[in-house]
This record gives sequence, structure tokens and C-alpha cells, in this order.
Amino acid sequence: MPRTFRITVEYDGAAWCGWQRQAVDPSIQGALEEVFSTLSGQAVTVHGSGRTDAGVHALGQVAHFTCETNMEPDQLLRGGNSLLPPDIVIRECAEAPPGFHARYDVVSKLYAYHMAHGGTRPAVGRQYSWHIHRSLDVFAMERAAGHFLGTHDFAAFEGVGSPRTTTVRTVSLSRLEAEDNRLTFQVRADGFLRYMVRNLVGTLKEVGAGKIDPEAIPGILASKNRALAGPTAPPQGLFLMEVEYGPPGARKGTPA
Repeated sequence: MPRTFRITVEYDGAAWCGWQRQAVDPSIQGALEEVFSTLSGQAVTVHGSGRTDAGVHALGQVAHFTCETNMEPDQLLRGGNSLLPPDIVIRECAEAPPGFHARYDVVSKLYAYHMAHGGTRPAVGRQYSWHIHRSLDVFAMERAAGHFLGTHDFAAFEGVGSPRTTTVRTVSLSRLEAEDNRLTFQVRADGFLRYMVRNLVGTLKEVGAGKIDPEAIPGILASKNRALAGPTAPPQGLFLMEVEYGPPGARKGTPA
């Protein structure tokens, strides 16, 4: 009888084309499907909580798959990690309740984006942070980040090529933390549009550089005009930190 398994995955996205399976280029989804197909002896499709782009990392990506097997979750975890490359690790594996869906049951996601500003660019760790050569006005960036909180239409921060039934999202956390010249932007929402976090970060960078007034953010949101927001930040500073789910059966219904 088919069983559904839920896994939590950590990966370094630097060498991968992103989460989604591709015809030629190596993907996180493809690597996981190959491993679990090998372990179960049948074709397995792995469904993630959402896609991450090429170069984006995850500490808490969640996925599920269904197959007929007598293996227990701990055996699938150990067997999977023994076959996966070192930049992908299964952190947790558990049997999920019937009907669980890693994408459609999401309640919220938490992302973190790491930056550094001023000084000389680093050689070590450059694939995990965006280095901005000039010093930024952190206080202005903090004020701007506060305007993202709440329920808004984020069309001005959406990348092209991923149509949605709605571009309205609710942001419950939008916080910029600073330590020396290092900055971390944390954002939690009930869903994210394509490139949304990277476009928010690119806009914060423009605020810090004095090119966008922090009090202009509400107007940019209201405009729904992508041209008024900042550029798309590069992928390497972005981490999917956590995916939150509600109680079994409490399906959100809108893909996150």
C-alpha cells in the first residue's frame, strides 16, 4: 500500500540549477527523486514546498513523496544521505498523514537574505552573501522593511514568468538585523511570488544607497509597478529557513 513520507532537506544551491527538475541541468528535486527511486525500486516523484532558484540555498526545505516500501523513515533518511552528494542532506524523514501535500498545505515560509556592505569583497563565503561595495544607510533600510508588513498586493515585487491567481500576500515578519558590516533581512509570509524576496532586498539596497526614500515603499506597493521597485538581488545570499504547516487537514489552498 502506498505510503507518504515528509522530508526536511538542507542544501547548498551553488552548484545546482535550482529546486525544479530540468531536462539536462542538475536539480535538487531530480537528485532526490533519483535517490528515492533507487531505494524503493520504483519511480518516485518528490514534491517540494516550492521552488528555489539557481544559486539559492535552503536549511529547511520541506518535500514529500509517495511510494510502496517496507523501509522505515530512519532507513530512508540514512539510505538517502548515503547516496546524495555532500551539498544535499536530508535532515528529517517521517511518515506523513494521508493527503499531506508539501506545497498546498503550507501556512508560512521564512526566508533570510545575507548581505555585507562597505570594505573589500570577501573571497571566502562569497557564495553565501551579497557584498555591496559602498556603505549603506541601515536605519533607512530598517524603516523601509517595516512597510512590507501586513497584507499587500506585491505585484511591484514579482518577477515575470510565473502567473498567479493573486499577487496579494500577508507578511508577518520583515526585519533587518545588523552586526558590524553584515546585514540579514528576515521575511516571513503566507506565500511568496517569483523573485519576491530578492526584489524586496534589491529595493532595500536602493533605499540604503539613498536612491529610494523609505517612505516611498507604500506608494510602490500601491502602484503595482515593477519598474518603481529596486533591482533583483543576486541569488547567493538567499536561504529558505523554515516552512510552517498547520494541523492535518487545514489546507491553505493557495500555493506558497
